[in-house]
Amino acid sequence: MSSWDLWWWVILPYLALATFVIGHIWRWRYDQFGWTSRSTQLQERRLLKWGGPLFHYGTFAAIAGHVLGILVPESFTRWLGIPEDVYRRFSAIGGTVAALAVILGVVILAFRRTAVPRVRATTSPVDWLALSLLAVVIVLGIIPTMGVNLLGAGHDYRQSVALWFRGLFAGDPDVDAISNAPFIYQTHATAAWAILAVWPFTRLVHAWSVPLWYLWRPFVLYRSRTAARPAEPGTSGRRWRRIGVRY
Repeated sequence: MSSWDLWWWVILPYLALATFVIGHIWRWRYDQFGWTSRSTQLQERRLLKWGGPLFHYGTFAAIAGHVLGILVPESFTRWLGIPEDVYRRFSAIGGTVAALAVILGVVILAFRRTAVPRVRATTSPVDWLALSLLAVVIVLGIIPTMGVNLLGAGHDYRQSVALWFRGLFAGDPDVDAISNAPFIYQTHATAAWAILAVWPFTRLVHAWSVPLWYLWRPFVLYRSRTAARPAEPGTSGRRWRRIGVRY
């Protein structure tokens, strides 16, 4: 293992993970009022209505694909009786659909954030940094998904990137596996660590504030009533009258 591989594939990932964990703890303890998505729905709704769901649902699908492809060993899918070529084709098609949704959502949201002055005014420099890193991660993930696995010869990343990634959490990262992976996969992994390192200091922290308690909270009952006209003067027992006039 060279010193470069040691730094890039062992030290840097662990530094990013440590920053990710410690940064969230610090943010929660000292900046809970800033733990928000800083929603700009009041500034603009029409573009957000389309871009937000496309980006979020596409991202959820992409994350699910990463979990299945990287955290689930190849031996497990083989044990289920799923051939490797079938799995690779399925993951490529599913990843392409998720990628297209993410791309369309990002384009709409990026146009909204740059073209709408009121939304652009609420964007801080750290927001631009997070958005730029997200765009890099998305583009670098789309290229191998569509260009290599769907339209190209394909690459079995479960024998390279997945082995290294799972080894990080086991304390024994397989540096040879990731160092021999195609360059586009290495770049995608590096960009992913960068976004994890800045995550706690951006509005991305709102991803951990999903209101799951809404699923079991008591129902809120809304009752309607017919609006009644206000009582006319004199109908409540006391009437207005002109001064000097006796009834």
